[in-house]
Amino acid sequence: MMTITYPVKTGLYINMTNRCPCACTFCLRQNGDGVYGSDSLWLEREPTVAEVCASIDGWNLADFTEVVFCGYGEPMERLPELLQVAAHIREKNGPPIRINTNGLGDLIWNERTAPKLKGLIDTVSVSLNATGAEEYEKLVRPKFGKGSFGAMLAFTKDCVAYVPHVVMTVVDVVTTPAEQAVCRAICESLGATLRVRPYES
Repeated sequence: MMTITYPVKTGLYINMTNRCPCACTFCLRQNGDGVYGSDSLWLEREPTVAEVCASIDGWNLADFTEVVFCGYGEPMERLPELLQVAAHIREKNGPPIRINTNGLGDLIWNERTAPKLKGLIDTVSVSLNATGAEEYEKLVRPKFGKGSFGAMLAFTKDCVAYVPHVVMTVVDVVTTPAEQAVCRAICESLGATLRVRPYES
């Protein structure tokens, strides 16, 4: 049985795809089949919108402080389906909705994606993890190559106009305090806030 939804602390996480345009050197997928005590997050196939909604409906949403699109893949790979699921959560008066993303949605879809999030998504959390394009490409290894770092920054800035909360994250094990200070300045220039997150092995 596929793991489509799973709890993490006070959040309900949604695992809709294993596709991702990046191959991050620090990706948790390299360490095992699941995270935070979940069952395997490797999907035998991508679940339909109906299956995702049914999985969500199996939980009491009042038990959670947020619903998070974040599994063993990049949620923006399935943006049309993600938006349908987010609308379903809204219809159920569910908790706030967050997307954890690498910020390359515009390159995946070859169009601006931030405007589509308006009214459905409360928080977008973008993985920054580097102070510049060269370092970013070495760490994140995006299939889009050069231009990925700039596209990620542009997406983040775009989100500020359409989403109430925009956060950028760096992982503590791949950034020094000095690098984190630079990353914080990048975030502030875009209108986002920085969160340094611990690496979970």
